[in-house]
Amino acid sequence: LQFTEEKLGQAEKTELDAHFENLLARADCTKNWTEKILRQTEVLLQPNPSARVEEFLYEKLDRKVPSRVTNGELLAQYMTEAASDFGPGTPYGKTLIKVGETQRRLGAAEREFIHCASINFLTPLRNFLEGDWRTISKERRILQNRRLDLDACKARLKKAKAAEAKAAVTL
Repeated sequence: LQFTEEKLGQAEKTELDAHFENLLARADCTKNWTEKILRQTEVLLQPNPSARVEEFLYEKLDRKVPSRVTNGELLAQYMTEAASDFGPGTPYGKTLIKVGETQRRLGAAEREFIHCASINFLTPLRNFLEGDWRTISKERRILQNRRLDLDACKARLKKAKAAEAKAAVTL
């Protein structure tokens, strides 16, 4: 009732401290940007949406995500196979072997980067959203409910005093 009357402008609302309001606004901003950064980093690390969904499902089921071959590693494999077809002694075969080995190392570096970024960057962001932010939201709801209770009590007290004053005037 108090919440509805406040929204309709029929009841007074106790304002929170300006510093506290600023902290709440900063918390909201932090949450929004953390979500955006998390999503975009996931897109950067795994551009394939179906692979992201698969990884998400594995994560939610607490199962190990199967290892994927990176595009660089796959290209290295193709180059090595092509080099064996052309012959490792031919100039083209030698070049394919060298470039294939370089691509393999690049693919391995990419895999390591994805793994490290996931552990060292994405995990803390997820921990904030799933842990700290839930706590902040819960405490915010509790504070809002307590403020509404306080305002409702203030309104009842005001009505009681008004009724008492009116009764004293009529006597």
